[in-house]
Amino acid sequence: MPSQKVLEAKKAVVVELTERLQGACTGVLVNYKGINVENDTKLRKELREAGVKYTVVKNTLLSRACEQVGLTDLNAVLEGTTALATSEDDYTAAARILCGFADKNKGFEVKSGFLDGAVVDINTINSLAKLPSREVLLANVLGAFQAPIASFARAVQAIVDKGGVDACAADAPAEEAPAEAAE
Repeated sequence: MPSQKVLEAKKAVVVELTERLQGACTGVLVNYKGINVENDTKLRKELREAGVKYTVVKNTLLSRACEQVGLTDLNAVLEGTTALATSEDDYTAAARILCGFADKNKGFEVKSGFLDGAVVDINTINSLAKLPSREVLLANVLGAFQAPIASFARAVQAIVDKGGVDACAADAPAEEAPAEAAE
């Protein structure tokens, strides 16, 4: 039987994991077996720079936290080595980085994940991994909004470069007058 001090420490970990799961928009569980220290350090650095929190967790403690937030379907994958990656604001970062890493490292595999408080399958995680980052998506949307305005600005500049509206009108071919109706 564990001591009271150990039980209190475990309860604190469960509370922290519960808060982390509740505050995350997305999370990914991985089996990190077979990863060496050098690769683990690179992975953690990349995740940290993307704003993703990544920690190795005990399956039983994560299971208790999942029960408290309604993610009990994750319990099916809580076997072996488990690490949890969560993001509070970027839906794609954890999936993109971890799936890319799993493709390059054979022992490392993505187990499961959740999105907005609902457990998702591995296919959904792979789909998330293929999406561009939020910044790239916003840049694409802004580019689409800017394109018509930029085209209009180029047209106006072309008119100015030719000498203004009067010069453009002088260069235009004269229209023939409509033929009078023969009587």
